[in-house]
Amino acid sequence: MGANFEIGAPSAPASMQGPICFCRDCLGDQDNAAGRCGECGSPRLVRHPALPSLTLAHIDCDAFYATVEKRDNPELADKPVIIGGGKRGVVSAACYISRTFGVRSAMPMFKALALCPAAIVISPDMAKYVRVGREVRRAMQALTPLVEPLSIDEAFLDLGGTQRVHGMIPAKVLARFAREVERDIGITVSVGLSCNKFLAKIASDMDKPRGFAALDQDEARAMLADKPVGFIFGVGPATQERLIQRGFRTIADLQRADESELMKQFAAEGRRLWRLARGIDDRRVVPDRGAKTISNETTFENDIRDFATLEKTLWRLSEKVSSRLKSSELAGSTITLKLKSADFRQRTRSQSIHAPTQLAAKIFAISREMLAKEIDGTAFRLMGAGVSALRPGSQAHDTDMLDRRSADAERAIDGLRKKFGEAAVIRGIAYEGPEKPD
Repeated sequence: MGANFEIGAPSAPASMQGPICFCRDCLGDQDNAAGRCGECGSPRLVRHPALPSLTLAHIDCDAFYATVEKRDNPELADKPVIIGGGKRGVVSAACYISRTFGVRSAMPMFKALALCPAAIVISPDMAKYVRVGREVRRAMQALTPLVEPLSIDEAFLDLGGTQRVHGMIPAKVLARFAREVERDIGITVSVGLSCNKFLAKIASDMDKPRGFAALDQDEARAMLADKPVGFIFGVGPATQERLIQRGFRTIADLQRADESELMKQFAAEGRRLWRLARGIDDRRVVPDRGAKTISNETTFENDIRDFATLEKTLWRLSEKVSSRLKSSELAGSTITLKLKSADFRQRTRSQSIHAPTQLAAKIFAISREMLAKEIDGTAFRLMGAGVSALRPGSQAHDTDMLDRRSADAERAIDGLRKKFGEAAVIRGIAYEGPEKPD
């Protein structure tokens, strides 16, 4: 990267480090009482007394999939957009216009369309989203080596000790980053800045989209008090219900509790809850966590029990997973098949292979064997394929080349599709053929 970062270097007193109010657009220092930037006239001012000393950030791309689609098709800019598939599928992402109608991620598609009938539905293009996500990730890593990805579109960053490198406080560095991502990549991000992960994640949700919010330890307790206990990450419905049964409905209830008493009732989880209720989080930013699995799934319009039909879908899923592995420069050695029956019961089958792969043919061959064992008359409403135990894609080359003809053919097809589009080459198993006359 060409820079010597001083990660974890002690911070100077806030009064010596810089301003507590600046413009997000031109980065000019402003008077605390200013309503607009005195230099460029922008109303987008960042104002917080602890700004100079806050160094831990959470960056979240705004409605990522939908924003990428709007970037690539400007005609969608002022229209409600939903990313997802089929009437029986679920919403993968919804733009902010769609959200005003109540559409949310993971919502059944039929419900989303009932809320927003005018929405434009677009099938996910994961390979494209991965490419854009990697562009954003590279821009993050130019700020600090301490970048911990959480998903394709969000990450924690620790900018402690980088002020001398960048010549400005972390808050300004992040504002400049957000501006450059919008200009160069064409999407927007929201930034949360604080002293720890928990509070930074909360801050990034406070001012969406194109947001920038700071949250200090001193104000965290009051801000958290009226939130339900389920607001704390890791507290799912079952844990929340257990807490409510013991009298802990809000975070304020946890704040009033004695730490030792919580530990008696909930063991180690009690101590974690006591600390987070006060905005205390000692977790460090761990770089290069990366993806744990790459997968793709589809929900069928009608339940399917026929092996030949399922087989065709499995091939398409395998190709999509392979494409994402290649674009991410990853390979994996555990292949997983996911099936969900008409009564919503899920079956998950996995098989490990000797050496990592990123080839669709190999992913398909192994998952097809697992699928054949599950054909017992059951009708399935969903199918998914995935690869885990990931490692750098370079480790797949020699092993996949042992099956040289298959590997060479697939890479030739990849080259043709890259040049002429996805529909340029269709493998036989995926070809539907012309409609037969009645």
